[in-house]
Amino acid sequence: MKKNIILTIILIPFIALLIVLSGTTYKIVKAYSDSEKCLTSDLRFVEDNKETIFSTDKITYFSSSDAKIETNSNSSFKISDLYQYTDIAIFISPNSEELTAKNTLKSVVLSDIEYSLNPSLGTPDLYYKNINDFATSKFNKENLINDSITFETTSENTIDYTKPVLYNNCANPITICYVNSNIQDLFTLAKNVSNVSHNGSLLKSCCVTLNSLACKLSFVITITNNMTEIYYCPMTLNIPLSTELSTVYDGSLTLKDSVDYKFIRVK
Repeated sequence: MKKNIILTIILIPFIALLIVLSGTTYKIVKAYSDSEKCLTSDLRFVEDNKETIFSTDKITYFSSSDAKIETNSNSSFKISDLYQYTDIAIFISPNSEELTAKNTLKSVVLSDIEYSLNPSLGTPDLYYKNINDFATSKFNKENLINDSITFETTSENTIDYTKPVLYNNCANPITICYVNSNIQDLFTLAKNVSNVSHNGSLLKSCCVTLNSLACKLSFVITITNNMTEIYYCPMTLNIPLSTELSTVYDGSLTLKDSVDYKFIRVK
């Protein structure tokens, strides 16, 4: 009996040690397995992105403004519903003259819209823009982008640009319109102003500073190609209101911006 007690006293710590070692060994093996999976995933990611299938190297902007203009009884001008707009064309490149299922579009989604810098005047929104109305103040309020917008793709010879559609060979750009509305309402211009135009000069006439309209926004463009691979690219845009040579006060501002956005394959 006494020997059994002594044996039990000796075995208990030994068994406890085995349990601890087993748990530690399990953790080590699991950690190694997880690291192997992570390494495999990283290697697959590198392999999937060793060449750039889709990219954006050019974005074109056109900024101006518009409003309703009425003439008062004393011949002064009354401005209402003053808004500033910027048309944006985002060009996607397939990076090869040879078109395949890999570098042609099946669907394109613009989503996750955020404003990291909001204008201090007005209300900013994004709309889909008919490319035939690019660089004009026309935009369809029904094309407001709330959370996201999906562009259909086609290989047909003609496109109905009233809807968000892209050629599957990336021949036409994504066209959207940033609109900052409700900047000024019922503003009467000084009596010595004899002429007004429906363009960016309205902002200056209505004493709107460019700093008050500064805006920075971001979104994500997701491409699915015709191999059902998914490519992802976040973009950040500063709404252009001035350059070294001109400002939107001059009537309008056109900017062709060279960028370097590469789409990353995620699936």
